[in-house]
Amino acid sequence: VERHGWATEQEMMDYYALAQCTPGAIAVNVSTFIGYKIAGAAGGVIATLGLVFPSLVIIIAIAAVLGNVSELPAVKNAFAGIRVGVAVLMINSVIKLARAAIVDWKAVLIFLAVFGGAVFTSVSPMIYIVAAGIAGILLKAWEVKAK
Repeated sequence: VERHGWATEQEMMDYYALAQCTPGAIAVNVSTFIGYKIAGAAGGVIATLGLVFPSLVIIIAIAAVLGNVSELPAVKNAFAGIRVGVAVLMINSVIKLARAAIVDWKAVLIFLAVFGGAVFTSVSPMIYIVAAGIAGILLKAWEVKAK
C-alpha cells in the first residue's frame, strides 16, 4: 500500500478495522479487500492467493523438516528469537496505526476506553469494535449538534 498507493491511509485503517470483525487472519482479509478494490472479485481472489500460497508452501516445507529437528537446542533458540522479532514487528504496526488513527480528543477518549477495557477485562474484541464505532458516531453527532 505504501509503495504502490493501492489504498489511502484512511482506507487501510478501515480495512484493518473491518478485517478484525470478519473471520480469518487480518492480513488475509485486508489483502482481499484491497484486491477487490483494485480488480473486483478476481482481484480479491488473486490477492488472497498471493498472500496465502507462499506461506502455505513454506509451512508445508518446514513441517516436513521440523518434526525431526524441533527438539534441537538451536531450533528452540531460533524460535525464541523469532517470537521476539515478531512481537517487535507487531508493536511497530500498532504504533503506526495509532499515529494515524488517534488524531483528536475524541479518538483519544475512544482509544483509552477500549485500551482499558481490553487490558483489564476479557470482553470479546468484537464488542470493543462495535462500541468504538457507536462512540465515534455519537461523538460526531454531539460535535455537529454543538456547532
